[in-house]
Amino acid sequence: MPEPTSTVTDFSSLVSGQREYFKAGHTRPAAWRIEQLDAVKRMIDESRDEMYEALWHDLRRNRVDADLMDVDFNIREADYALEHLGDWMKQERIHTPLLMEPGHVRLRRDPLGVTLIIGAWNEPYMLTLAPLVAAIAAGNTAVLKPSEIGEATAQQTAEMVPKYLDPDAVAVVLGGIPETTALLDQKWDLIFFTGSPPVGKIVHQAAAKHLTPTVLELGGKNPTIVHSSAQVKSAARRIAYGRFMNSGHICTAPDHVLVWPEVKDELVAELKSAITDFYGEDPRQSPDYGRVINRRNFDRLATFLDNGTVAAGGESDADELYIAPTVLVDVPVDSPIMQDEVFGPILPVLEIASVEAVIDWVNERPRPLGLYVFTEDEEIAERILEATNSGDACVNDCSVHPLVPELPFGGVGNSGMGKYHGKWGYEAFTNARGVLYHSAHIDPGVKYPPYTEHGRERKLMDKLL
Repeated sequence: MPEPTSTVTDFSSLVSGQREYFKAGHTRPAAWRIEQLDAVKRMIDESRDEMYEALWHDLRRNRVDADLMDVDFNIREADYALEHLGDWMKQERIHTPLLMEPGHVRLRRDPLGVTLIIGAWNEPYMLTLAPLVAAIAAGNTAVLKPSEIGEATAQQTAEMVPKYLDPDAVAVVLGGIPETTALLDQKWDLIFFTGSPPVGKIVHQAAAKHLTPTVLELGGKNPTIVHSSAQVKSAARRIAYGRFMNSGHICTAPDHVLVWPEVKDELVAELKSAITDFYGEDPRQSPDYGRVINRRNFDRLATFLDNGTVAAGGESDADELYIAPTVLVDVPVDSPIMQDEVFGPILPVLEIASVEAVIDWVNERPRPLGLYVFTEDEEIAERILEATNSGDACVNDCSVHPLVPELPFGGVGNSGMGKYHGKWGYEAFTNARGVLYHSAHIDPGVKYPPYTEHGRERKLMDKLL
């Protein structure tokens, strides 16, 4: 088994080896894809205790959330691909124009080839293994680069993968910026990256050197709207769950709340109650409440605590990397917490008084990954959705939509490009290749020059297209 760490910064032999393996056709058959997807399921199921331990070490993640986001989640993703792979691999029959008869038109989806998957630390297994499921289902090879910030989960991934998956088709590279930079210098057939918009731009620029397609799953300041018609208690519980799960380290989490003034106080009170219900009077002691990933991120988040009036929480402990679930009110629009994605357990609550103001707020800012509307008025929800844009959206819920495999997941604009999960992941890792099969037995001269000799026939031909 290869060493689980790497100081190598020249990955040309790794990439060329996978390319030769792909070109030899080993990854194309359905049998290989099914075998590897079954191996992914077995790998996760037999390694779950080590995965739980690594997640607790890096994020103090409890087992229920670990299964929801990182362990059982990926088993479900592989199960879904196995269930539908036969249909996905079938060529799709397309309408054939009369001019192309006798003949037929087909759409096939061919694997792209050698792919690079760069994961993130907040959901370290979901954000490497879920794209890997899509890559394998589509018949590709893959190099996984887990985030070095999640030290235990990255190491465990590097130890686990070679034991179960085809070593000629799937590899893990550990390391930091030098290794990632060296990987990006290689020529790939697809780069799949999850992370922040600033790093996404670096990845996209590197991919542009070879015109390599990319899927960029980035973050954003997800606006969460609570209309005066909303069921406030339910809204508060769902917002608190989405914001404070995994200590706020979720790209789909509500970033800030825009609430109608007449229900603001009720919402804040219900948010406080939800925090207590979920994590007790002292969340520090709760086995269900996580920690900030490292000191650098803790220091960044700690500076946000004085960006408004603390309505709940506010406590922090640098030695324990602990920041309490915090709700801020009276937050200035130009304060630091409103400029960058929070990505932590702090929730700013701001007043807003009209649907038009909400629409302007969303449209004046970079397009977010998620947009969440809490209202009992369907027309209000549809007005907001119709007039804005985001990667995905929820009405009367937030954060949990990636759990629906039939839905495309991904950003738009500043929050990313490309979609995955379920069939959307399969499509992201394949090339939609149209093929025209045209009989050579009938070859009318009307379609060839000189065109002046076939004026009437040319007009008829144009109508047949």
